[in-house]
Amino acid sequence: MCGICGFVYQDPERRTDPADLDRMCAAIVHRGPDDQGTFVRNNIALGMRRLSIIDLKSGAQPIFNETNDCLIVFNGEIYNYRSVREELEKKGHRFKTSSDTETILHAFEEWGKNCVTHLNGMFAFAIWDERNKALFLARDRLGIKPLYYYVDKDRLAFASELKSLLQIRDIPRHINLKALDTFLTFEYIPDSLSILEDIHKLPAAHTLEYKDGRTTVERYWDVQYAANDWNETACVEKLRELLFDAVKIRLMSEVPLGAFLSGGLDSSSIVAMMSQVSNFRVKTFSIGFDDRTYNELPFARAIASHFNTEHYEEFLKPDIHDLAEKLFVLIDEPFGDFSIFPTFLVSEMARKYVTVVLSGDGGDELLAGYDTYVAQTMAKKYQKLPRWMRKALIEPTINALPPMDKKKGLINRSRRFVEGMRLPDHLQHVRWMIFLQEAEKDFLYESHVRQQLDGYRPYEFIEKKFARVSSTDPLDQQQYVDLTTYLVDDILVKVDRMSMATSLEARVPFLDHRFVEFAASLPSSLRLQKGKTKYILKRAMQGILPEQILSRGKEGFSIPIKNWIKEELNPLMNDALSTDRLKETGLFAINSVHRMMNEHMAGQENHSHKLWALIVFQRWYRQYVKQ
Repeated sequence: MCGICGFVYQDPERRTDPADLDRMCAAIVHRGPDDQGTFVRNNIALGMRRLSIIDLKSGAQPIFNETNDCLIVFNGEIYNYRSVREELEKKGHRFKTSSDTETILHAFEEWGKNCVTHLNGMFAFAIWDERNKALFLARDRLGIKPLYYYVDKDRLAFASELKSLLQIRDIPRHINLKALDTFLTFEYIPDSLSILEDIHKLPAAHTLEYKDGRTTVERYWDVQYAANDWNETACVEKLRELLFDAVKIRLMSEVPLGAFLSGGLDSSSIVAMMSQVSNFRVKTFSIGFDDRTYNELPFARAIASHFNTEHYEEFLKPDIHDLAEKLFVLIDEPFGDFSIFPTFLVSEMARKYVTVVLSGDGGDELLAGYDTYVAQTMAKKYQKLPRWMRKALIEPTINALPPMDKKKGLINRSRRFVEGMRLPDHLQHVRWMIFLQEAEKDFLYESHVRQQLDGYRPYEFIEKKFARVSSTDPLDQQQYVDLTTYLVDDILVKVDRMSMATSLEARVPFLDHRFVEFAASLPSSLRLQKGKTKYILKRAMQGILPEQILSRGKEGFSIPIKNWIKEELNPLMNDALSTDRLKETGLFAINSVHRMMNEHMAGQENHSHKLWALIVFQRWYRQYVKQ
């Protein structure tokens, strides 16, 4: 696991500045504290920071081919590299190291840009091909590893994180208002956008070639939904088999490893498989809360006891002002998901004992674990009620109820359901993943921002995903959207940035592309059955996991930030959203922001999502633009 960066000038006579590359590497030292490798020659500069996991002695990068006319820098892990290596050796390739990195390089020599289709893993890599004077970039199928790039008439630059790219001091820093609007709507920025106008993200399952000053971006893989005619028993057996193997190959390591354990179905399933396949006692790591409606430690402890893991846990204390300040520095783009708090702390705790962890991320998107899928089925029934009953009786009554302090509950769920029902039907389940509606933006933005955003539709990237999916089944469509948007640009961003901030590698067995393709081949009724989420996974884990885990509902990895904003984080909010700070950005209507703050503090409305997103943006602006 590493961080990579570099740049290439179109003009072969243009000389690179090694100081630029050194600063880029220094900005991502947390991703690879063990070693730094650089290559600078003429118009080419490639760099990396290494976290040593495999081939500790000879795996330093950059790595060259036999003739020294191709070299690679690589971030990630290739789990099938031994079998790919054997195939390449039969074709005459000779290896100098035992690393998975060198396998990618020889695969590129043999298969060109199609090398990525031979790889099972998480990756972002850059190959300079001296023979063809071309730079080749690639990102893994699900977007587990990040890759940003900047291109202008003279050069292309790339890096694992935005902060690394911005070490090249003449890269412009113009705010992309469309990205800001999308961020405030969804709490994340999709890979079709970047918070800075001139910065791009290489999308998941895409490659990029930069040659003769031209940039070519191509997709090499996609999720195809097409239900096979399998019986339920065969599906259960296949799921167990694939998940077991996905976990097994991710235990490949020369350093200690463990697992995140929330006590939910997904993380518990990963721990169960680890316990079956490993010849060591599994280490597990959990975070708890003083607020019992958010605390899942009893479930995590039950799994740790059931599988006799070496279990570690900590409580996330309400005294989190300093932690919030630290997290603002770690995120490159505005990012509103509250769960960065526990994700960072559980990563920090795990890093004291291990270098690699397995995580249960991806199970919800693949096997229909979110409440939004259930809400969409309920919406169809709700809309059959007489309009007068919905508009004059049910919705006014629910909207009049004040939000509750606890995590979910009937009142909070009902308010969220009614809020989502006001949004367009064609958004399907995404209606309940939106935090700032169009009417609210008329009051939030200053007039010049509204004018520049006139006609922009922040839902467009979602609509394009719905149009692309290869199925007419509504659940297939919804899960495809989540796999290619929310998973990539929220969940995986959170896990990558927070784990790598502590120099910890996180692996995600559910996102083995073989498992993803299998899940997409299942009839939707085996994923969501009569309102029961992840039906097939629960069937597969019967007799393996305790019943209390199989029967509990989805909780989510969240924090009581709506309460903390009123108390521990209130000084931070008052500073970030003060009149003076809001004038610095000049984007938001001060009276509207302060009204939201007052309503939240009085308990009249729960504006925590909107307020936190504004706080995050304001702090990001001060760090990356104002300075």
